[in-house]
Amino acid sequence: MSFPTWLPFLLGLLAAVGPLATDMYLPAFDAIETEFASGAGSAQITLSAWFAGLAVGQMTQGTLSDRFGRRRPLIVGTLLFSAACAGCALAADIATLSVFRTLSAFGGAAGMVIPRAVVRDMAEGHAAARIMSKLMLVMGVAPILAPSLGGLLLGLGSWRGIFWVCAGYGLFGALLTWRLLPETLPAAARVKLGPGAQVSRYVAILGERGFITNAAMGGFAMFGMFAFLAGSPQVFVQQFGLPPSFYGVLFGVCAAGFIAASQLNPLLSLRYGADRVVFASTKVFLAATLGMVGFALTVDMRGGGWEGWLPLAVCAFFSMASQGFTTPNAVVGALHRHAGHAGSASALMGTMQFGLGALSAAGVGLLSDGTAMPMAALMLVGAIGSNLAAWHRPRRQ
Repeated sequence: MSFPTWLPFLLGLLAAVGPLATDMYLPAFDAIETEFASGAGSAQITLSAWFAGLAVGQMTQGTLSDRFGRRRPLIVGTLLFSAACAGCALAADIATLSVFRTLSAFGGAAGMVIPRAVVRDMAEGHAAARIMSKLMLVMGVAPILAPSLGGLLLGLGSWRGIFWVCAGYGLFGALLTWRLLPETLPAAARVKLGPGAQVSRYVAILGERGFITNAAMGGFAMFGMFAFLAGSPQVFVQQFGLPPSFYGVLFGVCAAGFIAASQLNPLLSLRYGADRVVFASTKVFLAATLGMVGFALTVDMRGGGWEGWLPLAVCAFFSMASQGFTTPNAVVGALHRHAGHAGSASALMGTMQFGLGALSAAGVGLLSDGTAMPMAALMLVGAIGSNLAAWHRPRRQ
């Protein structure tokens, strides 16, 4: 099947719903807690609700895309995301905001799981990794721009404007999908399974070693990434006193490292093999998070100087960059043997990743103690899990 050169950019735009809606409101945590008088760390509950909605939503959206094709579930899900973001903008308290964040994640999950299934419909192996890297290039722009845009919107008005922008983005994505996205799953290849049969399919997918090890490798990488997402606003803005706009730049630099690595991944994987790239990237992840724990143990959080936050930021950069190599290879490896039900396999992988992400974000909030240690320690847990999974994954042929 031919793959139009512009299609990865459209898929990346749709998949960017997730990082956009996650990262844009990170600089607004303090403003949200102040307006609702909900206490320190309460904004992280809304982030955990978002991740939980993504975990459940991806499982559902993947099944729907295997049954009804890729286009219709993607359009409906993106419209639901847009409507729920409008609800977030109108929320009157932290509980209502959390509910609408869950609903927006449920709809937005379509944009995160279905584009991966579209890639698997049309390519495999190194070709799929190359396309996946192009997709990540586009969706990677979102985490670079989102925190800075969020900080700009905060400067212009209320944090609620952030969610109105997300609602408009969702409408735009739904329109592009309706007008441009081809259907990549023929009617003859669609699967209509009852609940029992679908559960059996998930069990069979989980029983395949290549899937479970690659999904776990990517999932623990996400665990570490979401610990950074949940903890970094409190560490860098609230405790080190960095302006939200500067935090946005810092976050964007880390995201740029992820993007650069994702673009180098197909070149290095072709030259040295995916296995070597994966082993190297997971070791860098482990070394970077060990460094973060070491700095968190020694830094004086009340000092506020560059000597306090800069070492943590450098370690975070290498931690995020390493995942630009790990994530594409994890996706390709997990879906390699599941061409007939790529939607279900992609959904199951996404559910594992964002389920771990929800636990990580909640853990950062629960363990918050005024230092960088909760964030750093949970990032280290993610690095250890990712390394163990990488060690046990089948070698790619």
